Amino acid sequence: MILQFLLSALFLITGISADESPDITVIVRGSDLLAEVDDSFVCATLDWWPPEKCNYNQCPWGQASVLNLSTGLFGFSQGCLSLARWDELNLLFEKGGAIITFGLNALNGRDSLDNGMWVGNWNSTNSREFIEYTISKGYQVDSWEFGNELSGRGVGARVSAEQYAQDVIELKALLKELYRDSHTKPILVAPGGFFDQQWYAQLLQDSGLGVVDALTHHVYNLGGGDDSHIESKILNPWYLSQTATDKFRNLQLTIERHGPWSRAWVGEAGGAYNSGNRQTKTGLMKLSALLWHRLMGKGVLSIDMSGSSYLRAYALCAKRKSGITLLLINLSTSIKFSVTVRNDLNVLLAEGGGIQWGNAFIRTLKRTVSWIGRKASDESVHREEYHLTGADGNCLSQTVLLNGNPLELVDGEIPQLVPVYAPANSPVKVDPLSIAFVVFPNFEAQACSS
Repeated sequence: MILQFLLSALFLITGISADESPDITVIVRGSDLLAEVDDSFVCATLDWWPPEKCNYNQCPWGQASVLNLSTGLFGFSQGCLSLARWDELNLLFEKGGAIITFGLNALNGRDSLDNGMWVGNWNSTNSREFIEYTISKGYQVDSWEFGNELSGRGVGARVSAEQYAQDVIELKALLKELYRDSHTKPILVAPGGFFDQQWYAQLLQDSGLGVVDALTHHVYNLGGGDDSHIESKILNPWYLSQTATDKFRNLQLTIERHGPWSRAWVGEAGGAYNSGNRQTKTGLMKLSALLWHRLMGKGVLSIDMSGSSYLRAYALCAKRKSGITLLLINLSTSIKFSVTVRNDLNVLLAEGGGIQWGNAFIRTLKRTVSWIGRKASDESVHREEYHLTGADGNCLSQTVLLNGNPLELVDGEIPQLVPVYAPANSPVKVDPLSIAFVVFPNFEAQACSS
C-alpha cells in the first residue's frame, strides 16, 4: 500500500511573531479550495524485510513483513512472494477494505556494473505472469508501481532515466493488454525513489503523455535512524519547514512543466530511513493517522495565522458531514496555545496582503470576524475536539491519551474514539507536545458544500 500525498494540498503556515505568543488567531478562508487530497491520503506500507533485517542494533521487523505478518504465520520464503502467500494476503486486504498498490521488480533482466548502475532492458516475464494470475483470481490492485529507489543516484542500485522511461512504456502497454477486458483499470506509478529533479523531468519527457499516472517519491526528512538528534529535529519548526517546502515545490513544478497529466504521490514517508528510529514510531503518530482518515475530507482550505512558529494549523472540509476539521500541532515543549478560529467572510483584507501582525489589528479582527459565518453566532453551537498526547507528557511514548484518557486495544480492536464538546466560539486550548483535531460542524465554508 502507498502513503499518498497530493503535494500541493498541505498549506503549511508558520507564524512570524518574535515573542511566540500563546494567543493565536486562525482565519479560515472557506470560499475557495486551495487543493484536494486523495481519498486514501493516509495509508500504510507493507514491506518485505525478513526478521534478520537490522539497523543500528535494532531489528524491528520480526513478524511484520508482507511475507510473514500474522495472518496465520505462514512462514518466511527467502524474499520471494509465493502465489499461495499472495492469496492469503488478498484475503486480508479484502477483509480490511484496503486499496492496493503493488511494487514490481524493475531490475529483473538487467546487468549490474561496478558503479551501481544497472543496464539493459527490463525483463517483464515474471511481472506479466504475476499480473495475469492476479487478474484471474479477481484480486483488485488499484495501481502498479515500477521499481524502488532506483532514481537519481539510487539506493544500492540505479537505472538511467532514459532506460526507465522505455521500461514504463512497456509496462503501460502490458497493463493495457492484460486489463483490456477488465472493468477496472489500474494506474501506473513510478519511480518510487528519492527526488532528483533532472532525473524525474527526463522520465516524464521520455515516457510521454499519459504513461506515468502518478509520480512517486520517498520522504525521510529526519535522515538515518541512528541520528542522535532526531528528537530535536522532530520538534524544530524551522528544520521541518526547510526540509520539506523546497522539495515539494520543485516536484510540483517538474510535473507542471514536463508531465501535467501526472499526479504527485509520496510513496514512502517514515521520518528516518533504514527501518526508522524508536523515537519516530510513536503511538501518537498512529492515532493521528487514524483520526485524519476518519475526520478530514478532501478539500483543503487556505488559512491565515498569527502568533507562533511552534503551532501548525491545517484546515480541510469535514469528512462526510458539513463544516470543517482543523488539525493543530503544538511543537512547543512549554507553551499552551489558546487558538481563536474565525471565518474570513466578514474580513476585508487589502489586495495582496494577509494578516497584519500588530496586536491592535488582531483585537479589531476578533471583534469583526464571524467565527462560522453569517448563519449562526449562537454560543449553544458546539464543536468536537480530539486531543492526543503521549503518556506523562512524553510525545514519544507508545501509550496515547485521547482527551486525557489512555487508549488501549480491547480484544485486538481499536476502542471507540470519543470527542469532548466545547462551545464553538470559545478558544481551542492546545497543550504542549500535543495534536488536536477539531470539528466545526456549523462552520460556513462555501467551498465545502459545492
